[in-house]
Amino acid sequence: MKTKATLALTLAAALGGALSVQAQWQTQSILIKPGWSAIYIHVDASYDTLDDLVGGDANNPIEEVWMWNPPQSSVQFVTSPQAPLTGNSQWANWERLNTGMGATSTLHSLVPNAAYLVRSTAAGNYTWTLKGKPMPPSYSWATTGENFIGFPTAPNSPPTFSTFLAQAPSLEAVAQIFQYQGGALSSTNPAQVFNLFGTSVNRGQAFWIRAGSYFNNYYGPFTVVPQDPAGVNFSNSVSQYSFHLQNPTANPVTVQMKLLNSETPPSGEPAIQDVPPLLIRGALVTSNLTYGYTNLTTGNSVSWTLPPSGQNGSDIQVIIGLNRYAMSGAPGTLYAGILQLTDATGLTEVDLPVSAQMASYAGLWIGQATVSQVRAYLKSFQTDGAGNPVVNTNSGAYIITSINTNLGPTAQSFPLRLIVHNDGTNVNLLERVFYGQDPGSNTIVTTSESFLDPTQLGSARRISAVHLPWTAANNPYPMSGSLAPGGLLTATVNTDYADQSSNPFLHTFHPDHDNLDATFQIQLPVGVESYDISRNITLNITPPSDDFQSLTQAGQSFTGAYSEALILTAIGGATKEFDTAGSFSLSQISPIAVLTH
Repeated sequence: MKTKATLALTLAAALGGALSVQAQWQTQSILIKPGWSAIYIHVDASYDTLDDLVGGDANNPIEEVWMWNPPQSSVQFVTSPQAPLTGNSQWANWERLNTGMGATSTLHSLVPNAAYLVRSTAAGNYTWTLKGKPMPPSYSWATTGENFIGFPTAPNSPPTFSTFLAQAPSLEAVAQIFQYQGGALSSTNPAQVFNLFGTSVNRGQAFWIRAGSYFNNYYGPFTVVPQDPAGVNFSNSVSQYSFHLQNPTANPVTVQMKLLNSETPPSGEPAIQDVPPLLIRGALVTSNLTYGYTNLTTGNSVSWTLPPSGQNGSDIQVIIGLNRYAMSGAPGTLYAGILQLTDATGLTEVDLPVSAQMASYAGLWIGQATVSQVRAYLKSFQTDGAGNPVVNTNSGAYIITSINTNLGPTAQSFPLRLIVHNDGTNVNLLERVFYGQDPGSNTIVTTSESFLDPTQLGSARRISAVHLPWTAANNPYPMSGSLAPGGLLTATVNTDYADQSSNPFLHTFHPDHDNLDATFQIQLPVGVESYDISRNITLNITPPSDDFQSLTQAGQSFTGAYSEALILTAIGGATKEFDTAGSFSLSQISPIAVLTH
């Protein structure tokens, strides 16, 4: 917490004001008594300055805010924390009279997981409602002096110190606790708390606690260790997130988690479309090696019972997935909410912010089609009693009874590389693509090696799809439709019957397949020795499988049905169609939306 607080102050000062926070929102209500009160902030309100949050509100009676910023040295013992003084390295301060140009305040915005002293000029109690991004608890306990700290207790029915510390008897036995009474600072304010049975551990209230050399890691009957201390942020590309849930006590504890809606964002902050569609990973299904899941919506909850500390299962990993397939909206659309964890005894409430952005499907996608079916046009013939085919007496041909035009399995599947680029509006199929740095050191996706920096070709990459016709210009093949969940993409790839580089029926040095007459002077028409080829390729993106891994990967990879109608054009425009089918997969390997060509 010390390092975070110092860093946040430095950033705020450097930026000279508000820090942009694209987040979910929660209001923390804090009781401010006349005179001095000690508070603990559980939300990140650094998106705005104290000049605006307090100084800009004429109805707010707070005149001073002091943030305890203890030194990093472990040798200093704080003996008189009740007397903040200007210039004291343990404190950063904001004063209403110092707002505006030429202000001398050293505190500019409020950071979370920090304790503050505030002075109110009101005659009675004042409830300060502070909107910010909820943050999980984070504090570094000092064993060489006082700790100025608040606890994440339940706001509506806070426990007493006796009840709260019953789960941590070692801390209860040595802790000396002090609290501010309101009014002026004095030798008796803050006052030591002797009545642990009658003093509430109010959420948002800070206390001075001294425990000698005892190191404390108890802040409630369960501990959340997040993957990211800033909360659960799926951004526009992350699909899974995990955190550890631990029981630090000697008794079993049941923890419940539910998803809450975010409050309305402050003015100027991004709008929130909805809560993210979340999945909680379940047990492994051994029959198909997939994971089950539980949908976490605002109408349900999940819970875990953790054995006492040190026993198997007292520390578990919770894996949360984002079902991107269930999201909609333009790229960048914000989804946000709050994961609220509480224990069955009602002592603690931990709020984790959770957010996600609608992914952009723009960029370079690489994958593979697997052709596993072909339409064979198999004929069935009439037979006699002995099983011999019957001949038509007029034509001399066997009598056909039926033609099977169904798709049938191939003896062996055949792979076809797919290269697809999406600029956000237009989708193109490519025969080859280059990925690397241009002369300006910018990473680009291009159709020509000439756009790359010649000195950086060693780190560049060329990706090719050899089943598509090669051309010097390497012009993309436009695809109709959309590259998105449930989308259908089609493209037509034509190969001229005289294309020496790509037509498989044409052999330049074979006299029977060179499209030339016997004198090798006159080019023959289409269909004599080679054919025009038209390939109608279709990618039908299908919904992901109903398992945790498939649902959480939607948006970063696509799978579906592949089909291709291959049409040969012969003499006089006669055509013959061959149909193939199979499956395909595509994965986004670069978000670069511009195709340089």
